[in-house]
Formats: sequence, C-alpha cells, structure tokens
Amino acid sequence: MLKPDSRLWLSLFVFTCTIAAAQNDTLQVSAHARALHDSAIVVDTHADTPQRFLERGFDIGSTDPHDKGQISLDKVRAGNLGAEFFSIWVDPQTTPPTNYAKQAFDLIDSVYEQAARHPDRIMMAFTAADIERAHQEEKFAALMGVEGGHAIQDDMRLLRDFYRIGVRYMTLSWSNTNDWADSSGDINNPKVQHHNGLTDFGKQVVLEMNRLGMMVDISHVADKTFWDAIAISKAPVIASHSSARALTSAPRNMTDDMLRAVAKNNGVVMVNFYAGFIDENFLKADAAQSKEREAAVQESLAKEKAEGKKPEYMDAEAIEEQWLAKIPRPPLKALVDHIDHIAKIAGIDHVGLGSDFDGVSGALPQGINSAADLPKITEALLDRGYKDEDIKKILGGNLLRVMRDVERVSQQMQAGETRSQ
Repeated sequence: MLKPDSRLWLSLFVFTCTIAAAQNDTLQVSAHARALHDSAIVVDTHADTPQRFLERGFDIGSTDPHDKGQISLDKVRAGNLGAEFFSIWVDPQTTPPTNYAKQAFDLIDSVYEQAARHPDRIMMAFTAADIERAHQEEKFAALMGVEGGHAIQDDMRLLRDFYRIGVRYMTLSWSNTNDWADSSGDINNPKVQHHNGLTDFGKQVVLEMNRLGMMVDISHVADKTFWDAIAISKAPVIASHSSARALTSAPRNMTDDMLRAVAKNNGVVMVNFYAGFIDENFLKADAAQSKEREAAVQESLAKEKAEGKKPEYMDAEAIEEQWLAKIPRPPLKALVDHIDHIAKIAGIDHVGLGSDFDGVSGALPQGINSAADLPKITEALLDRGYKDEDIKKILGGNLLRVMRDVERVSQQMQAGETRSQ
C-alpha cells in the first residue's frame, strides 16, 4: 500500500502526465519535418514483433484497426520506417536450455515467412547496401538481431549458423547472465554465478562476431561486460536499445563514461523508447509494482504449466501490459532529452533509434503509439535546433556507417586469414 506522501507524489505525477499527454497526442508535424523525415533512411534497431509472428500468427500486412501492435506495414509506411532489426529473443524462463537455438531458428523463419508473403513491400536485408537498395525500391528492409547470447548454447558453430542465415547483430546477454557474459539484469543477484564480465570464451565470441561481420550489441550487459567488449572488439559496437543513465538510473542505461567510450570506438547508441528507461518517475513507479506484477506473471505461467499448456511469453506480456497501464506515460520530451544528452556527450555521430517496439508492453512516451508516429521525433529535434543533416544521422545514417565499418573490419580480418594460410 502506498504511504500518504507516495499517494501525493503519484497524484501530481498523474496530473502532470495528463496535461502533457494532451499536448503530445495533438503534436503537429510541420511540412518541413515531414519532408525531411520522408527523405531520410530511417533505421530502428530493435522490435520484438517476431514473437507476434510466431506465437500469435500475426501478419505484418494486417490492416486490422483494432490491432495494438506497434509494427505493421501500414504503420511502417506512415512513419517512413525504412529498416527494422527484428529481435530474435528466446525467453529463458519458458524455453528449455536445450531448445534455445531451435526457438531462435523458428523466430528467424517467421521473419523470412513475412517477407515471402509480401515480396512487393518487404525485402530481407543483410548489409548497409541492402538497406539503401530497399530505400531506392521503396521497400521495407527486414533485418535480424539475436537478443541474448544464451541462444548460441555456448557453441561457436551456432553463432556462425546464425550469421549465415541473416543475423547481423547479437546482444551479448539478455536480462539473464549466460555462461560467458554477465547481464545487468541479475548482476546484483547473489544466487547467480557471475564471471566478472566476459569469460575467455565470451571474448572469443566477440572476436568471431568481428570476423563474421556481425555487430556486437552491448545493450542489457553488465557494466564490466561492456568494458570487456569495448576493449576486445576490433569493430565498432552498438547498443541496440539503451538510453542515458545520467537522466534515468535504470542499470540497462549507459553512463556518460560508457557513451564516451562508444564514441571513441566509433560505435552508436540507439535510444530505447521504453518509458522506464527514459523517465525516472516511471522507473520508480515501475519498481514499486514490480513484485506484485511479477507474482501475477508467474502465477499465470504456473497455471498454464499445471494445465499441461506450454507457458507463453505473449500471455506474460499481456499481464505486464495491464499492470504498466496503471502508470502514466511520460511526455515525448523525455525521449528527446535522451537523444539530446547522448548527442552532446558522445557526439552527433553516435546516437540513433532503438525503439523496442512490440516489446515494451505499450509503455511508450506520449504521442508515440507505433512506428507511424516516428515523424514526431523529427519535428521535436527540429524544434530543438538540430540541423537537417544531423537529424538524418540520428534517424539512420549513424547506424548505416557502423554497419559499413563492421563489414569492412570483417573483410580485413578474413583477408588476413587468407594471407596467413
């Protein structure tokens, strides 16, 4: 139960957010902002839509007006989203460890199936040049990133297999520490065996990703894992969906020292849209309800197991969404503040967009309800005085540069191998 002072804080928070919501939902996108946005190659590095493809049979071409999802081809077109990295995420709570890779392959297949259903509107992409070609052909570029190194089951051959079938980044850990990389999600849990960052095998994984041309993603990882990855990687790294810890104290976010290190590495930090990572008040309210919310999720999963059903990630997500809906959404300003902060600390060449669409239980900043609302970010950046060319970097140019650099390092490493034989 909330204490009296907590109730007063929450009331003031709700009142403030209600006023801001009315302003954000009616935010007008100027003709200049719309033209600028539509001329850019907009790249988002994280969406959890494959879970919907596989577990709910969702068709990305759906025109259902009641669909609450944040990614569909119509929403993509409305927001001029040019390229999306679909997250290949395996839930370690509901998937046996021996099936991690199989579940990942099933998710990958679901992305390919969507492209096969809509060949006139979607193309699979594997390089920066592919994304640019899709833009020229007015098609949506579909890419993939494995979210959580546990998916490779400690097998370098599986890592190579993922690359061969199209995976172009891997997040070294998800919220769970795996056998070779510590996670920020459980770093303070004494029951979890940690490694003080990356193990020797984990460092070999990073180098093999460099050699393959797979981007090293340091979102979710523990701080020591981040510093190990930065030290060992021969190519620029990315944070596929992380924000700034100086503004919001979530351990998933990056400190200013980390932001400077990514800039020195010539990498890029893609800002996460989740309300709990961009607004301190939401983060606190989230933490206050977390125990009850998690208990409700576990009760649902246990009930399904007792009934002989396979525990479903999507059912757990629906319960989380119901709980998070009780917390007012922060204003759009909160998201733009994080973009602004990272641009100032790391530099304009090292910030981009990593929405976490379809994986944030609807807890997005006000005014951002789906990919269709992305032009509002362009408008907000113009309002803050950003130049057109810098906004294009944020919208996708920076990520394309990093992809090209990673591809170049891969070619150099593989050429070196050939010469040494």
